[in-house]
Amino acid sequence: MAIRQERPPRSLGRLSEIAQVAARHGFGYFLRRNKLGDLLSGNNGQDGDATVSERGRRLREMLDELGPTFVKFGQLLSTRPDVVPPDIVLELRGLQDDVTPFPFEQARAVIEAELGLTVEQAFVEFDEQPLASASIGQVHRAVLPNGEEVAVKVQRPEAARQIEADLGLLYQAAKLLRERVRALEFIDPQELVDEFARSIRLELDYAHEARNAGAFHRNFAHTAGVVVPAVIHQYSTGRVLTLEFLRGRKVSELDLENMRPDERRDVAYRMADTWMTMVFRHGFFHSDPHPANIFVLDSGELGLVDFGQAGKLTDEDMARLTRLFVDAAVENIDAIPRRLKELGVRYAPEREQEFRDELRVLFDRYYGTRLSDIDPLQVIREGFQLIYALNLRLPSRFVMLDKAIATLASVGAEVYPDFNVFEVAKPYARGLLADRYQPRIVAQRLRTEAIALGSIARELPYQVSDVLEHMRDGSFQIRFDNPGLDELDEHIDQASNRLSVALIVLGGLVGSSIIGVFAETGPQIMGLHVLSFVGFVLSGAFGLWVIWGVLRHGRL
Repeated sequence: MAIRQERPPRSLGRLSEIAQVAARHGFGYFLRRNKLGDLLSGNNGQDGDATVSERGRRLREMLDELGPTFVKFGQLLSTRPDVVPPDIVLELRGLQDDVTPFPFEQARAVIEAELGLTVEQAFVEFDEQPLASASIGQVHRAVLPNGEEVAVKVQRPEAARQIEADLGLLYQAAKLLRERVRALEFIDPQELVDEFARSIRLELDYAHEARNAGAFHRNFAHTAGVVVPAVIHQYSTGRVLTLEFLRGRKVSELDLENMRPDERRDVAYRMADTWMTMVFRHGFFHSDPHPANIFVLDSGELGLVDFGQAGKLTDEDMARLTRLFVDAAVENIDAIPRRLKELGVRYAPEREQEFRDELRVLFDRYYGTRLSDIDPLQVIREGFQLIYALNLRLPSRFVMLDKAIATLASVGAEVYPDFNVFEVAKPYARGLLADRYQPRIVAQRLRTEAIALGSIARELPYQVSDVLEHMRDGSFQIRFDNPGLDELDEHIDQASNRLSVALIVLGGLVGSSIIGVFAETGPQIMGLHVLSFVGFVLSGAFGLWVIWGVLRHGRL
């Protein structure tokens, strides 16, 4: 019990520290305006408030200062254009998960605890200096007893504990925002933290990353030009992941200025081709094509690493995407909202016509334009703007796909300025459309539909029989659900209560008046019979109570 009593003050202190950092980066006005100024001390945050034009940059810098967990939370927010303004989304995509390495002795302790072997027993060589370091773990080069060179990813000793503590703070902050910040009523801060908690807990599980890596390795096993390292399972656990070593340079480390234009173009388009293969052929894609996660190997092939985040599209998703592509290609704009709804995109029904109008404006802007003349990043920005303006809710798998394509477009343009991700995607989309109408696929689809319809036909007589049985027993019910009815019922209750009190007040006034006129004997107060006086006082009290209720709620 003592631990529970100590935790709130520490958490409150950390929340206050977060508020101080926010104020230093120009968000003091936001805290004060939304009754969160009690987390600040003195005049902190009075000066240098962030303007709309620079709020994204300041938020990115603030999250960077707060530490790795908050950086990862910012990266999650960058995948939610349905709740975060487009200018902030684009800034948050610049967040880098890059931190100071932890000492080798701590890495040794984790490896030996996980593998049950000393480092010397498990590896012939083990480089103490890590090749890369991030918030959850770091990577060391090593050599196995069989002479195979490997990369060993080791989790930070306190990563899980620290992340859980930070998640607790984020939940507290989400609760405060939901209670005090009216401007954020259209989103659920706790739902965002829940989504982040699921994502980061998966990243903490290296066994999950090993499964993703294994799937990518199998998918590209027979693809020339792309290498995915194999998992060394006997040297991998939930906190240690051992992969084949890739020898080459990260895309982020390429000397672009000294590369020929054709070499730069080749790298950019091969990256795009790899991701289009994942999306359109495999239905399983690496959702973080960051330049530090892509290698140009000494052999000239592309190598992929860091498989903690991956997205999956089902066959049904691909079929629905195909229908969306067809409608977009023939400019059947009226059907696009319906296709998006089939994919799980949610929007208010009353805004469907506005959605169609905005889509028509977007189509008209690019109609007749050559694909090579379209700026993919600008199209993505406009898409973000539309999503945010209409408060569209996107399924997480498509948000991850959007993030992957946007990151790929940005990295490709950095490597080769004339890069256009749409040019690479177009032949894949065409192939998807062609595959959709192959005899084998059509036959398979007909078979699936026939089985589904047959199942419905088989169940229909039983369902009709159940309905008739309920009708005969008098237990047949039709439920009418309208969210506005509960509120209307509450208003009727309030009106009925006030009407009842008003009738009581009226009766009290009339009764007291009659007693005051006809009562000639008995005690009197201020010239009125005592019963009449008491009646007037009680009626006046009830009347004031009704008036106070009306004034407090702003309506009768």
